[in-house]
Amino acid sequence: MNEIIRFFCEQDSTWSLCTLPFMMAFIVFFAIYLLLQRSSRTAMMAYVVAFSLFFAYKANGILMVLLPLTALLSWWLTRLMSNAGTKAQQKFLLTLTILIDLAPLCYYKYTNFSISTVNAIFGSNFALQDIFLPVGISFYTFQAISYSIDVYKKKFTLDTSLLEYFFYITFFPLLMAGPITRAETLIPQLKQERKITDVMVYGGLWLIIIGLLKKGLISDYIAQYNNWIFDDPMGYSGFENMMGILGFTLQIYCDFSGYSDMSIGIAAVMGFQLKENFNSPYQSLNVGEFWHRWHIALSTWFRDYVYIPLGGNRKGKLRTYFNNFVTMLVSGLWHGASWMFVFWGALHGIALVINKLCKGWLDRLPNTWYVRFAAWLITFVFINFSWVFFRAHDMQTAWQIINHSIADFSWDYLPPFVFARPIWMLFVMLGFVLHSIRKTDADWLCQRFINSHWLVKLAVFVIAIQLVVTFRSDTPQPFIYAQF
Repeated sequence: MNEIIRFFCEQDSTWSLCTLPFMMAFIVFFAIYLLLQRSSRTAMMAYVVAFSLFFAYKANGILMVLLPLTALLSWWLTRLMSNAGTKAQQKFLLTLTILIDLAPLCYYKYTNFSISTVNAIFGSNFALQDIFLPVGISFYTFQAISYSIDVYKKKFTLDTSLLEYFFYITFFPLLMAGPITRAETLIPQLKQERKITDVMVYGGLWLIIIGLLKKGLISDYIAQYNNWIFDDPMGYSGFENMMGILGFTLQIYCDFSGYSDMSIGIAAVMGFQLKENFNSPYQSLNVGEFWHRWHIALSTWFRDYVYIPLGGNRKGKLRTYFNNFVTMLVSGLWHGASWMFVFWGALHGIALVINKLCKGWLDRLPNTWYVRFAAWLITFVFINFSWVFFRAHDMQTAWQIINHSIADFSWDYLPPFVFARPIWMLFVMLGFVLHSIRKTDADWLCQRFINSHWLVKLAVFVIAIQLVVTFRSDTPQPFIYAQF
């Protein structure tokens, strides 16, 4: 009994979709959910909201109160805005709503960044604050803002009750690391009588399995070595540094796309269809294509609510380049309160501008396999290079890793490296090989799983769990994007 009370009352810093406590809690939750889903839509939504708030409490403790407060204020102010008599009143209330939504995010995420920046510029000595960043605050804040703006622009016109809005903002699969879901995707599904089909359940289970293997097996295992490199790059050879860069490139993809797969899969099992968030981004032939494939929910959010309001591509080429660059700077700052993230965003902004500048003559190149390979290789090398600044603690460490990887690189280190870390090499090779398969082949595998006998499904699930348990690290790796 004490263990049960402790489970419900204590915050858990390791709480996430791929932990055993969550899985056990979800099984109990889902059994009751099925009963309510068939009997009462209102009861089902209230039940999911209650579980979502519990999920938020486990991740954030008492700071979870920010979530329902944000939902309540955002819903109420948006209703006031939509019922306002004049356009000026609506614009004022929209601005007020956005500022109120952003206030907690700015305080918890950017206070210490602002203080340290002021100290660095003016030589002051203001003390940093002891602030805990609530898990997922960026994601539910952006969902709230997108809802208000879409209502203001009349892109979303469905009347939304407070309970439906709470479901939309607090939906637990999306809380920790998205994907950022628009109101037009989720809320209409709440208003329909939906039957949970076998395709949704087994397709969702397939995504959960894939997500577990990406995150719990590949990402968490290879992260251990990657962390050593980024903590002490000069303690390893140039070849080992290069492997650390390559390893992190795979790690961050498997980590975040793994969460997205599990999130979308859990929603599908519950009868809700969410949009794809990753589409083999490392197959991209240019940086623009990369951002159409990577974290699609965030990319489209910044496109619709930052890039287009800045003017998009409607005000000439120079303004288009400027808007691209500024949007990527904002994206970098969103990822973290650090100048390293701003620099990472600037790198991608410059790359996007160069890509647009060269688009005319690039389009005239022959569409041959070697041209496509060269385009892919240049893009992939740039992505690897930029991830160093995303992961490194500071600029000095980032340049040490890059310089050491180039100046001290030698293939002579390959045989002893493979001998010393065969499983790491196997997982990295396996991860990139699986990433390289065509979407049609991935869809075919999913369909084969859906159509398979239930014993096959059970066996695949058990094997996946066993692999995760066998190769898990002593210290569980938190989701990288949960910190954003």
